[in-house]
Amino acid sequence: MVHNIPVELQDYVCEKIIPQYAGFDKAHQIDHVEKVIEESLKLAVYYEVDYSMVYIIAAYHDLGLCEGREFHHIVSGRILLADETLRHWFTDEQLLQMKEAIEDHRASNKQAPRSIYGKIVAEADRIIDPEITLRRTVQYGLSHYPEMDKEQQYVRFRKHLNDKYAEGGYLKLWISQSENAGRLAELRRLIMNKEELQRVFDKLYINEKNGYV
Repeated sequence: MVHNIPVELQDYVCEKIIPQYAGFDKAHQIDHVEKVIEESLKLAVYYEVDYSMVYIIAAYHDLGLCEGREFHHIVSGRILLADETLRHWFTDEQLLQMKEAIEDHRASNKQAPRSIYGKIVAEADRIIDPEITLRRTVQYGLSHYPEMDKEQQYVRFRKHLNDKYAEGGYLKLWISQSENAGRLAELRRLIMNKEELQRVFDKLYINEKNGYV
């Protein structure tokens, strides 16, 4: 990995932190945190920031899922701040700033992140790729609402997409250099096309129910 992040810090994260994501739901597995780390570091090059801090914020941002989704951003920040090992590389002030950035990353937050670090991880966590976003939405529904039948899953699927990603939805973008704006426009076109959206859902639903990749 580039950006002059200490090798020992990378080793610690790869051995002790990232593997924890294997215990979360399908939408928040190891591939998710690795993608958020990658995207965060891409965005960081546009700003005068500490790349090690960006790396850690991204790595820890969803650890709070161990206690459930509703307050995972708060719990994730608490986990970071309580990790004494990180004090080998960061000051108390840096740890507090990273904790706040994690607390601010959630898409449903009504307020803008308090720092550029929060904006970077929030933007990176969006990962607005229509295919990935739609699959994750189906996965989340199946994982958290297994009692729902296919029709009910589709209603939940459409409602979530409209509430979050459609025009007027709660998702906000914070980094102008991100590719998310163009991808969001593409996703919005798909959300508006009811027949195509139904077709995509049907395919994803069958694949997920049958364990297809």
